[in-house]
Amino acid sequence: MTSTPKQEPTLSDVIEKLDKLSTNVDKLSTDVDKLSTDVDKLSTDVDKLSTHVEKFNDRFSNYQQATQWVVQLAFTLIASATITIIISSVLRR
Repeated sequence: MTSTPKQEPTLSDVIEKLDKLSTNVDKLSTDVDKLSTDVDKLSTDVDKLSTHVEKFNDRFSNYQQATQWVVQLAFTLIASATITIIISSVLRR
């Protein structure tokens, strides 16, 4: 068994690896910049969504309150009509 001794890396091998690392770092830097831009955009979108949710909550609250008023009015009208009928029946006798 003969084993060939490992060759030491040459200066050009080291330079080539450094170039590859530099390229990878540049690509990662670009990716990080893009992600940062995306996060900023999402943050803006979340702020807009929050505003829409607040408007929806206000509208829903108004709708709920109006519905309660309509129900109260309906019961008041029914009660008034019932009392009117009862009183007119009693007074006619």
